[in-house]
Amino acid sequence: MRYLISLGILLTVLWLSISGVYKPQILALGVASVLLVVWLSRRMDVVGVEHNPVLYSWRLPLYWAWLVGEIIKANVNVVRLVWSPSKISPRLVTVPVPHDNAVAKVTYANSCTLTPGTVTLVLEHSEMTAHVLDASSAQDLESGRMAAKISWLESVRQGNP
Repeated sequence: MRYLISLGILLTVLWLSISGVYKPQILALGVASVLLVVWLSRRMDVVGVEHNPVLYSWRLPLYWAWLVGEIIKANVNVVRLVWSPSKISPRLVTVPVPHDNAVAKVTYANSCTLTPGTVTLVLEHSEMTAHVLDASSAQDLESGRMAAKISWLESVRQGNP
């Protein structure tokens, strides 16, 4: 039950911070949407020890900030490629997925897809295949920096400080 409550609190704070509109009707819709998501999460059995949203504590906002920075850098790179289309050299890149738990694997794949210029195509047990626009995007993915960040984020789950 505490996981459902923590999910509800996290979703409420997120909704209030993103919404910016605090009229009674909008607040009622926000409450209804949070309750619906919590209920669906309970029914789908996706909230628990492994999926505790509060588990990441202070690391999650730091990861989000890092990811926003990566998204901005990738946007600049895509703009450069649009201005110089001769530098576009699309390719498929397969990289290892060093994570054991499903949440970390999906977070890794989604983070890659959120970064402009890369799209995760296949996520398997121990590897991920992504489409990239150019050689520098391929090198970024192959360097394993994003995988290392996900491992850092997940180290809380494994009890590391």
